[in-house]
Amino acid sequence: MHKQPFFALKIWLLVIAGLVFALISIGGITRLSGSGLSMVEWRLLMGILPPLSEGEWARVFALYQQSPEYQHINQGMSLDAFKWIFFWEFLHRIMGRLVGIAYIAPLCYFYWHGRIPSAYHPRFVFLLILGASQGLIGWWMVKSGLIDTPQVAPYRLAIHLGLALVILGMLIWTLADLHYGCARFPPLNASFTLASIALTILAGALVAGLNGGRIYNEYPLMGGNFIPAEYGFYGWKDFFENPATAQFHHRWLGALSVLAVLNLWHQSKTQGRAPNIMLALTIAQFLLGITTLLYQVPLILGVFHQAGAAFLLVSVLWVAHERAPKH
Repeated sequence: MHKQPFFALKIWLLVIAGLVFALISIGGITRLSGSGLSMVEWRLLMGILPPLSEGEWARVFALYQQSPEYQHINQGMSLDAFKWIFFWEFLHRIMGRLVGIAYIAPLCYFYWHGRIPSAYHPRFVFLLILGASQGLIGWWMVKSGLIDTPQVAPYRLAIHLGLALVILGMLIWTLADLHYGCARFPPLNASFTLASIALTILAGALVAGLNGGRIYNEYPLMGGNFIPAEYGFYGWKDFFENPATAQFHHRWLGALSVLAVLNLWHQSKTQGRAPNIMLALTIAQFLLGITTLLYQVPLILGVFHQAGAAFLLVSVLWVAHERAPKH
């Protein structure tokens, strides 16, 4: 029987992509449950284990009690309640380390045994650099909420999520390259669709960072107007610091993305199941986004919406790869 080329390599990339997707989903739970600022220290090696004694729990809780979030929002929180929010942030950080180990160890093996084509070497090294950078950016994001204001900087949150999606996208594109052959730059309609999806997700990250999903919980108007009354209040910083503006951009970039996907689907619908999956995910994600807004972002809907964005991006990437000319 003919052995499929790069089989082990593709399985490894698929596993890493799955872990990254899980990490993105856990990150959504961490943010929506208010857990992201519960661990106020970054210990790269010692932080692998959770507190294992009452004395250690008392120590990390005392550190948290000195943070702006405890003093301004969670004053009087019990140790048991703190353990709950600590769990999600700890799980998020541990998953990040797990992804790193699951990437580096097999990467060394594949390199040692010459299983990675030389043309892919720079790409795998770049992925390694991006993964290491993501850990630093995550801590840079958390630090912004530990100084004066108990809230991470929205643009840092957007960078953190955006880089996670870049890593996921590169893994999927590399997997498709190994399976179908190296693709060149996608055609214009596929590139435009990818760009609109990416901008919609980044705008959504700004909405999350500004808690913009808990205002104007109506659709399609905002306070009876197409454009919210607060639009432009912050001048040149309005895009990054105005929750009403962030929500306005996110909802209409989402509508633009639906139109872009419809166009891409129309031109790709004879290419098998991938375009149909892309269209179904787009419709589901758009309806889920509206529902999440109307119900003021409950945790379960918010997490599904973030996970759906990652799924949708992957589906559009796959269709774009299929339409791109191959080497």
